[in-house]
Amino acid sequence: MSRKGWGLFALVGVLWGVPYMFMKIAVEELAVPVIVFSRLLIGALVLIPLAFHQKTITAALKYWPYIAFYAVLEMVIPWTLITTAQKDLSSGVVALLVATVPIWATLFAHHTGDSTAAHRTRIFGIALGFIGIAFLVGFESFNDVGNIRALIQVLIASVSYAYAVNMITRKAPGASGIAINGIAMSLSALLFAPFALTRLPKTMPSTEAVMATIGLGIICTALAFWVFFLVLDEIGPARASLVVYPNTAVAVVLGIFLLDEALTLAIAIGLPMVLLGSYFASRKPEAPIIAG
Repeated sequence: MSRKGWGLFALVGVLWGVPYMFMKIAVEELAVPVIVFSRLLIGALVLIPLAFHQKTITAALKYWPYIAFYAVLEMVIPWTLITTAQKDLSSGVVALLVATVPIWATLFAHHTGDSTAAHRTRIFGIALGFIGIAFLVGFESFNDVGNIRALIQVLIASVSYAYAVNMITRKAPGASGIAINGIAMSLSALLFAPFALTRLPKTMPSTEAVMATIGLGIICTALAFWVFFLVLDEIGPARASLVVYPNTAVAVVLGIFLLDEALTLAIAIGLPMVLLGSYFASRKPEAPIIAG
């Protein structure tokens, strides 16, 4: 991976590691549908004007059926299923299941012609990173695996994430990531709007909750999806999916330094494993693949 690719990859890891902190603040005063709708609306309000300014919106609209499908797969289905599942599962188990995204992304990429997707080095990196995630979220989280329905919901969300990115990169080649996500966020916001309107707060939320929600919309939605599509162009969907590994690492580090969470031995072991796993899994070797 080039320096540019590594830089963009690291940036997305930070941008999508921050939402957990913002969510923890916002969810204290706002209902989940309100938070989701708000971040989608803010994201759309940022990206759509940018797409018009860049004159890319018209070209992207040619692929509107695929963008609508992408919106459902990338935003509507996963965010609904994961939010529902979190009522019955710990955040650790949810993070671990979402960390299966690179596995599904590798399978989809291999199936659609990426001859390096199933290389030994990548498989080793994915496995190493996944074990590191298990250390980060805590093995005690495995006690929270009794709800099969909730587990399946998060796994479906993970598969949906992986397929959405693989599909849109194939079906909308050359389309602007800003335009694609601006349109997708607009459509998703329309779907979430009725649920948000029925859960509006009865009193004005605090400045902290408002700023956290704005941060989710601008930083973790608009900016993060914009940069993620730059990563896709640079390294492809299979390797870009690995961003879920540093996401979790960033969230854990922020929790330690900003939320006074404990630095445990498991975290000290898991963090370097996640980083090493991301490095090996993101390499694009020229040697033959291990699966035909």
